[in-house]
Amino acid sequence: MVKIGVLTVSDRASRGEYEDISGRYILEYLEQVLDVPYESVYKIVPDELELIKRALIDMCDGGCYLVLTTGGTGPAPRDVTPEATLDICERELPGFGELMRRVSLEQVPTAILSRQTAATRGKSLIVNLPGKPQSIKVCLDAVFPAIPYCIELLGGPFINTKGHIKAFRPS
Repeated sequence: MVKIGVLTVSDRASRGEYEDISGRYILEYLEQVLDVPYESVYKIVPDELELIKRALIDMCDGGCYLVLTTGGTGPAPRDVTPEATLDICERELPGFGELMRRVSLEQVPTAILSRQTAATRGKSLIVNLPGKPQSIKVCLDAVFPAIPYCIELLGGPFINTKGHIKAFRPS
């Protein structure tokens, strides 16, 4: 069974002031593109560096091969998801962020403000996504073909995809 974490970083959603649409969207997206049995681990935390780091560590060290975060990637003072990610990871994979910004720029000029990235912790891949469902889809559609092979390279399981996402694997 593949274990996947979804972490929403939002002060207001963590306080219950509004529904977490972004995290739920990621869960729905995974249903559409994964063709393997998987278990999702879902959590909401406020925009607090130490709480984000603790949640990421718990998910990665708890067996999640993939952790998708949403929120906290902008330039606002409380947007610290990339810092939390890089603080607890061994290696950054900047190509993920570069590609997500490139495809997002085709949609909106403010994509240059985004600080999305990806990094590894042990056998886990963490990908920081934006906070809006439409932007999440654009970004995941761009990077998801590389995610299954990356997880394999980290020592994780073989992951099949379905639907509009075709996992890339070198021949």
